[in-house]
Amino acid sequence: MNQAAGLHGVYVHIPFCAKRCDYCAFATFTDRHHLQGEYVQALRKHIRLLVAGGMPAATSVFVGGGTPTMLPAEELLSVLAEIPLALRAEVTVECNPDDITLEMMQQYLRGGVNRVSVGVQSTVDHVLKSLGRTHNPENVHRAVAHIKQAGFKTFNLDIMYGAAGETFADWKQTVSDVITLDPPHVSAYGLTIEANTPLASQPERHPDDDDQADKYEWVDDHFAKAGLFNYEISNWAKPGHECTHNYLYWMQGNYDGIGCAAHAHKDGKRWWNVRTPDRYIEMINNGEEPVSSSEVLDDATKSLEELQLLIRTREGVPTSAFSPDDRSHLEGLIELHDDRYVLTRAGRLMANEVSIRLRGAQTSQ
Repeated sequence: MNQAAGLHGVYVHIPFCAKRCDYCAFATFTDRHHLQGEYVQALRKHIRLLVAGGMPAATSVFVGGGTPTMLPAEELLSVLAEIPLALRAEVTVECNPDDITLEMMQQYLRGGVNRVSVGVQSTVDHVLKSLGRTHNPENVHRAVAHIKQAGFKTFNLDIMYGAAGETFADWKQTVSDVITLDPPHVSAYGLTIEANTPLASQPERHPDDDDQADKYEWVDDHFAKAGLFNYEISNWAKPGHECTHNYLYWMQGNYDGIGCAAHAHKDGKRWWNVRTPDRYIEMINNGEEPVSSSEVLDDATKSLEELQLLIRTREGVPTSAFSPDDRSHLEGLIELHDDRYVLTRAGRLMANEVSIRLRGAQTSQ
């Protein structure tokens, strides 16, 4: 049974940033702000073309970047207004804490946004500087106060561990601050090194695996005590606040990609748009599909990817996903829950090693 049946997502990419973070490998640009107006018009035109072509009503929309809050609220909302929504659709916008105002959050809520995701990363100033972040930690508290005052029922805080110079005490401070803010959802990611980023060429700033494992275990314990429960390796939520759009990706659901570098998926075919906003605007204005490239997954690859995604979640995988021999080698890393294998916490820390033992072949949910 396909758990993503009946779901359809839309991802909208806003590529503009004031400053690129040292770890960021996304398609973001600090020198194209003059294109914002044209880009918004291209997004709206692209959505209209997709709707005319039969795009289903979205059960979830996610606006990412880049920094979506660099756009005036009315411009961003004009883009979202073009997207047909299913009943009770989840609509999320990524936000920079320095940009958030009460008026912006009120505008978002009136315009149909019902979830925001705030890029906190750390509440310790020298750790933020180590990551190349520029926001003021004090603004995180102000931003969350505005989100709550505006009336949002759910929101997410993103945090990151493993930056150069981040002590265990620094990490405890960030986690303590986040828990004090009482978020319904938190994403906590270990810093990873991506090619062609400033961090990639500076090995002295690369994270330590043991340090990250210790920090993961500590945050998992303390989030659980605060009523935030792990439902995917890097995601914790209060019951009922899990992210619908995340689940769409993990269940291999279908979604459209709007904007430069945005990815899309339909029934095993994936494609992605041209990387720069300049080229995207040009192609949309010329009536061309802004697709850069695509791939079609064969059944074996699709089956294996399905399991690789599911094993990261609390739903886990069918017992047939591992051979008896593999199960014996994974003792302590997986456990049986209601006829499905799920990762133990030790298994979450070694998810890649567990994933390489997945059988993949024609295993059904």
